[in-house]
Amino acid sequence: MPIVNSKVHKTVKIWHPELVNIYDSKIGQNTKIASFVEVGGSQIGCNCKIEAFAFIPPGTVIGDFVFIGPHVAFCNDKYPKCAMALDWKCQPATVENYATIGAGSVILPGVRIGKYATVGAGSVVVKDVPQGAMVHGERARLARSYSGDHAEGGH
Repeated sequence: MPIVNSKVHKTVKIWHPELVNIYDSKIGQNTKIASFVEVGGSQIGCNCKIEAFAFIPPGTVIGDFVFIGPHVAFCNDKYPKCAMALDWKCQPATVENYATIGAGSVILPGVRIGKYATVGAGSVVVKDVPQGAMVHGERARLARSYSGDHAEGGH
């Protein structure tokens, strides 16, 4: 996987450069990046640690001294469609300095995670997290129900 069209400080440690996909991004000094990370069109500050399988899409801004756990996914499209819509608008997330995001968390479009905030593992962050706050959890609720006619096998 390539590292292309990016400004990666010479002190950045990428554990396996052949196993990451970094493009159109800026990564600050002393940041550590594990294997199977994708960073595209984003800005990552200094002294960060990004664990394996993190997904950081275009527009995402990550401050300094930020920890991003394994399998963290940032989203930048509030209403994704299969085909690119003409009215598509990137809604990137922002993570401020010293924040921690636990493993397997999902950060929805446009969310700001405040300075010194902590996001517990497996969380789905749907709104801004204030400075110094700790949030955790995932709340799935029924949004729509389909009859058995629409589901294969009638479930």
